[in-house]
Amino acid sequence: MEAKIGYNGITEGVIWKQLLSFFFPILLGTFFQQLYNTVDAIVVGQYLGKEALAAVGGGTGTAINLLIGFFTGLSSGASVVISQHYGAKNDELVAKSVHTATALAIAGGVIITILGLLFSEPLLIAIGTPEDILPLAVRYIKIYFTGSVFVVLYNMAAGIFRAFGDSTRPFWFLVAGCVTNIVLDIILVGFTPLGVAGAAYATVASQAVSVLLAAVSLMRRKESGKLVIREIKFDRMILRNMLLIGIPAGIQSIMYTISNLIIQSSINSFGTDTAAAWAAYSKLDQLYWMFSNAFGIAITTFVGQNYGAGRVDRARKGVRTCLWMAAVSTTVLEGLYFLVGRYGLMMFTTDSEVLAIGTSIMMYIVPWFITYLPIEILSGSIRGAGKSVIPTVILIFGVCVLRIIWIFTCPFFAPTLLGVLTSYPVTWVVSSILFIIYYIKGHIYDSRYR
Repeated sequence: MEAKIGYNGITEGVIWKQLLSFFFPILLGTFFQQLYNTVDAIVVGQYLGKEALAAVGGGTGTAINLLIGFFTGLSSGASVVISQHYGAKNDELVAKSVHTATALAIAGGVIITILGLLFSEPLLIAIGTPEDILPLAVRYIKIYFTGSVFVVLYNMAAGIFRAFGDSTRPFWFLVAGCVTNIVLDIILVGFTPLGVAGAAYATVASQAVSVLLAAVSLMRRKESGKLVIREIKFDRMILRNMLLIGIPAGIQSIMYTISNLIIQSSINSFGTDTAAAWAAYSKLDQLYWMFSNAFGIAITTFVGQNYGAGRVDRARKGVRTCLWMAAVSTTVLEGLYFLVGRYGLMMFTTDSEVLAIGTSIMMYIVPWFITYLPIEILSGSIRGAGKSVIPTVILIFGVCVLRIIWIFTCPFFAPTLLGVLTSYPVTWVVSSILFIIYYIKGHIYDSRYR
């Protein structure tokens, strides 16, 4: 059955169906995106041992996120601007926004490469990376940053497609990249002397494949928002609007990562076994964050397009529906972690001590996942309406600052691993309460309060 001409399901269809049809490709796409690093960890852990596993996971991933996360925040600002213009059916502004977003991604990728090569080793040292894994971690992270322009470009391209309400194409681009990554991981890690460098090369090459496919698809697009290479440039006003939304999100990401780096430093102080256990758990718990992130992206685009189209009541209903769907999904996932989580950890390591520590980490943190939902869903909906400053302030205080305070005072009253991990549920609960209050009282959909 053909769609009606001019029909936009996000602004006109059945809400729960439209959210799910948008959610599942995002979820599957995020799953394959996480497989990039997860496959690295599995292959490296099985072929090269726990030292190499700790080198490519845990603190290394957090250090990467410190730089990548800021520009991912900028891409979220671009996505909101594009989705609002697309919902308002303003083709001229959609085209200018797409080309401004692409220029922003290219510039961001170059900056990340330079900063990553200059500061990756000092950063790893600063977070207390164990000396026995530091050389491996430095080698991995520098290769990753050399190809970081592909990471930023893909995230921006995926955000552009999702702003159009199309979450299917980014999924297939990631599938192609993930298959490339798996094949190259097995070849370069398992059958060459490259070691962890082989895993890094595989990840960069697979990201390049995803970017190439996304660029070709945008250039062949017949609808609004076609990419034309010679038109890639900054539009001053559109860039300003993107930065007004994206910079607070980017700062939030940096603060998040800094707090996680401090936590990583505390975890590293418990030794290599604990660092390896945290690295393995961090890969496994991505299953939940994939679900959470997919709902957050879905509601941001849903609210953005409906806000742009002037359909505020529909945006509100979408938020309520999304919260219920996310709550059900989280409850099911928590049960799965308790049932089969230990077997998941065994994919990364067979070391009995590492497995014991990883299991205790999982059993402690997983029950608190449900408390994170208001943060993800409500912050996404607020940004979809073009408001970004207050969500950033809430998260900087409720998560980042409070988490840092906890970590520095924890040794005085709970000098244990579980004491460090308690920083997560405490900050989730506080931030969720603040978001609920702001969403109810903050005039979210009134342009006078932007």
